[in-house]
This record gives sequence, structure tokens and C-alpha cells, in this order.
Amino acid sequence: MAEHQHSDGGTAAQLWDEKYRSRARIWSGEPNPQLTAEAADLPPGTALDLGCGEGADAIWLASRGWTVTAVDVSAVALERAKAHARERGQAGSITWVQQDLATWVPGELFDLVTAQFLHSTVMPWQQALQLAAAAVRTGGVLLIVGHHPDGLPPWGQHHDHAAERFYTAEQLAGELGIAAPEWRLDVVDTRHRSAFGPDGEAAALTDAVLRATRLAAR
Repeated sequence: MAEHQHSDGGTAAQLWDEKYRSRARIWSGEPNPQLTAEAADLPPGTALDLGCGEGADAIWLASRGWTVTAVDVSAVALERAKAHARERGQAGSITWVQQDLATWVPGELFDLVTAQFLHSTVMPWQQALQLAAAAVRTGGVLLIVGHHPDGLPPWGQHHDHAAERFYTAEQLAGELGIAAPEWRLDVVDTRHRSAFGPDGEAAALTDAVLRATRLAAR
């Protein structure tokens, strides 16, 4: 597996492994709220979860009948995700894949491709999200949710280079070419919600939400 290098010399896998090792759990263990809002009524099929982290989204999809391919660069995150899936009885419906999205290309198309807060400090967001759009089969759904630049979490380093790393749903659709006749835009939205940080701190966040259905291949 080829891996891109961070400016300090470490690979993306090493950097994310270090982040996950810093805490027993990084994320809440609950599926992302925009995923549950947008995918709850979709008929189950095959799903690709990009940047799956500790696996909550993939496990939620599997519990609703989806066959999931869940991808992350961190082996530490994937080991936790596998354990959580076993605990919840969903291990048989999920394939866990360790890959760097800077170099990986999926070998099949999916009924649903979801990328939830796939923000990288070392890879342009356009690169990974173009991969997401290209992996949607005709008739399938693309769901991308990211931090809106006007409502970033106060924790972490989210505010560094915000204009380059974050986007509105409209910017996302334009950059990825999500438009007729190849796509039907179902949701292009800005949504506000309350959330809690890793140390329990409360914040008001803003999400950029894009959901689209592929009508035809390029």
C-alpha cells in the first residue's frame, strides 16, 4: 500500500495511528447524524464508507441491511472498528480495508458512497471526494458531509487554513461536477447542530450536506 507523506516525514497511516492511540476512543461511537437522516429511507444494497474511523457509520449501515466496505488509513482505528462490529453482531456484513485514499481506487461501484467529515491536513479534499463520486453506480447515491467553514469545531486544529480545507455544499457540488444530466441533486444544504468535543465541551456546529443520485455514467 503506497502512502503519501506528511510534511514532518511521517506517513498518513502513522499520523492517524498516533492520533487514535492517544485516546481509548476518539469518536462518540454513534453514527453521524446527517448519515442517519439521509440514508434511513434508502433501500439497502452495497455501501462504501470512506474514512470509516472507529466504524460507527459502517456498523449502523450494516444493521440496516447494507453490505459495507469500510476504508480507513489507520490500522488502529480499523482494529477498534472490527471489535465494535463483533460486539454488535454486524461483523459478517462489513469488509474492513486499510488504504490511503491518496492512492487507492475501489475495484467496484456501490449503491451508496458516504464520506462523513473526510478532512485531511495532507490531501486536498477534492481528491478524496472525487474518488467518492466516481465510485457511485448508476442509480446509486453519493452522500458527502463536511464541516462548513463558518461553523467549525472549536477543538483541534480545524481553523488552520480553513478556506482551503473546508467547503460549502454548493462549492462541493461545483468542484465535483455534481450536476445534470449525470446527477440529480437531492440535497444541497447547510445544517446547524449541537455537539460535544472529545473532552465533553459543547459547541454549535455547521455541516455542509450534499446528497445526489447518479443518473448516468460519464
